[in-house]
Amino acid sequence: MARIALAAVALALLAAAAPAAARVSANTAALQTALRAAGLYGGSVDGIAGPATRAAVRRLQARRGLVVDGIAGPRTRRALGRRGRPRLGSRPLGTGARGWDVAALQFLLARHGFPSGPVDGGLGPRTGAALHRFQAWAGLGADGIAGPATLSALRRPPPRSILRFARPMGVAAGDGFGPRGSMFHTGLDFPAPWGTPVAAAGRGCVESVGSEAGYGRLVVIRHRLGMTSWYAHLSRIDVPRGRCVVAGDRIGAVGTTGRSTGPHLHFELRVRGAAVDPRTGL
Repeated sequence: MARIALAAVALALLAAAAPAAARVSANTAALQTALRAAGLYGGSVDGIAGPATRAAVRRLQARRGLVVDGIAGPRTRRALGRRGRPRLGSRPLGTGARGWDVAALQFLLARHGFPSGPVDGGLGPRTGAALHRFQAWAGLGADGIAGPATLSALRRPPPRSILRFARPMGVAAGDGFGPRGSMFHTGLDFPAPWGTPVAAAGRGCVESVGSEAGYGRLVVIRHRLGMTSWYAHLSRIDVPRGRCVVAGDRIGAVGTTGRSTGPHLHFELRVRGAAVDPRTGL
């Protein structure tokens, strides 16, 4: 009963999407994925039907002798082959499925804090694992099959931070939370010189310290209500596991460990394991 209650609370805390997010569509993301595979679109899979997406559709239409109107109607989708079908919700999705609906599913999982690598329209082990994690998070049967209940949960607005946090550094933020090419960036980057101090963003206790693939040297702090904050790519770690801290306490220093192209702090907020846009909590 407690787990069900927690899931209900988490789903009740899904806030209304920001005005810009109202224009985001999983079907547009699936279209962008198909156009990328055809070499016609080089932008991010962001689900927004902007000028670059419409231009790519027109190039496809011209190539296939269709009416060049920039609208991805049924004939245009057929021209995309297997990547243009089937529509999301027309079948249950499990391991091995491929197509338009799988790309839409991958995009929705990423937006809800469970990215699975590139949005490529193939439901392999990584997407299957992300699907299991989302289903457990949402209080659904974690069977790895995306049926009506799972898709209904994914169509709700993405989760937001349920606590307020201080900024971990007094510098301007760089790359934000969201699509980056066919991948999804799950945090907020703070570019700063190597060795710049990094502070805890809120009251909590250090849950883990060490190195993790991709993140490099990493500190994770557990807060109230199932929230954690993550501090990655550190050059050094200044707190032991188990220490309790408050906002502003030094926990480490900026570095470029893990998959990093230069010195910066990669900062994440998570609600019971789901990555949320840190700007909703800062």
